[in-house]
Amino acid sequence: MAIDDGRVRRGPRGPYAKSEKTRMVILDAALNVFAESGYRSGSLRNVAERVGMSEAGLLHHFPSKSALLAAVLERRDEQTQEQFDFDPSHGVEVLRSLVKLAEYNASTPGVVELFCTLSAEATSPEHPAHGWFKERYAFTRGMTLTAFRELAESGDLRSEVTPEEASRGTIALMDGLQIQWLLDRDSVDMAGDLRSYLNALLTRPL
Repeated sequence: MAIDDGRVRRGPRGPYAKSEKTRMVILDAALNVFAESGYRSGSLRNVAERVGMSEAGLLHHFPSKSALLAAVLERRDEQTQEQFDFDPSHGVEVLRSLVKLAEYNASTPGVVELFCTLSAEATSPEHPAHGWFKERYAFTRGMTLTAFRELAESGDLRSEVTPEEASRGTIALMDGLQIQWLLDRDSVDMAGDLRSYLNALLTRPL
């Protein structure tokens, strides 16, 4: 339960609460299945088996595999937003959170592989995750651009670097580091390399 304006608000009860809990369990299982087998090879049956239900029961919560994938991606984003500060008005904190995110991603190689594979496949407009990735990159560009503009106004971004260049370069570096890390995890430090790049853009270190 949560407290707001002096009033106690309780979470959902009864069948709805049970259904929502089941939905979250399914999403966590689906993320693991897709991370281990990929979206194309990971089946609804695999997911259903993980949570101890029939495929028909799973389809009661998610009408299709593409709908399940969309919900998994949204769930992953929600978890990331809860863990890290991505308020673009806090420029330095956004950059620090990006470094922390890169560090966290190194602990979930299966998820990183899934996202790298999906982002490449989703460049096709017909892919079920195309819309999600398009919106996600638009959001990320906007967030980092706002953060770097705030840093430029405060004098923390080097004068020879534009916020636009910094935003594009940061996103490109994060994506590229993930691929290199998947291919050779012993030679690539995603968080360390990202921190070094960002420090090179700033007038004072993170």
